[in-house]
Amino acid sequence: MNRASKARTHAVVSLAVASLLLSGCAAAAGSTSPVESAAATATQPPATAPPSNLPPSNLPSGSAAATHSDQHAAAQAAGPSDASRMICAQETKDDISTILALAQAPHTVDRWADETYTCTYHLAEGPLVIAVRESSGPAAARKHFDALQNTLHAEPINGLANLGFPAAQTADGSVLFLKDSSTLHVDATGLPANVGPQNVTRTDFAYQVATTILACWKEHH
Repeated sequence: MNRASKARTHAVVSLAVASLLLSGCAAAAGSTSPVESAAATATQPPATAPPSNLPPSNLPSGSAAATHSDQHAAAQAAGPSDASRMICAQETKDDISTILALAQAPHTVDRWADETYTCTYHLAEGPLVIAVRESSGPAAARKHFDALQNTLHAEPINGLANLGFPAAQTADGSVLFLKDSSTLHVDATGLPANVGPQNVTRTDFAYQVATTILACWKEHH
């Protein structure tokens, strides 16, 4: 199969899976834990006014950047965003169970460290690892995405198959997408070469999972 045909196949599979599984997104986006609420509060601009003797237009240079940095640090301390938490939410577990025709949702273990929220799905065939890196802004996110793509030697996903986002994949089961300040990495390299009742390659499976998550992100952000 040539590159163009593969891209068309990716797009058709993605849109079909996303349309079937989008119904589970609303609950994930609408539910917030105390930690998530704290993270949302932390990202709001501080309500403090500038000093009375210093007009807003004359604030010291770099103050806006410093405020943004402080907000990002506060959000990181509070935990991953609602969008990142979707990768380990019940809806995503159900989506993966549907794709693989599992009798019950797989066991998961999640972790938040170094700006990255990671959810490991313990499948019978091996681990599926989904991670979201929350960077301080789009430029930092692009830098991280490019570095990860180079490290993995991932090929760009072009045409309709990238759904309008920077995206890349490897032949052995890794798929990357970049949206705003978040880098989504679905790593199915620990699975057999072919998985599920449709006997799809692990790269195509990782792509299905990634695009289903992106469908939720696009719906609610």
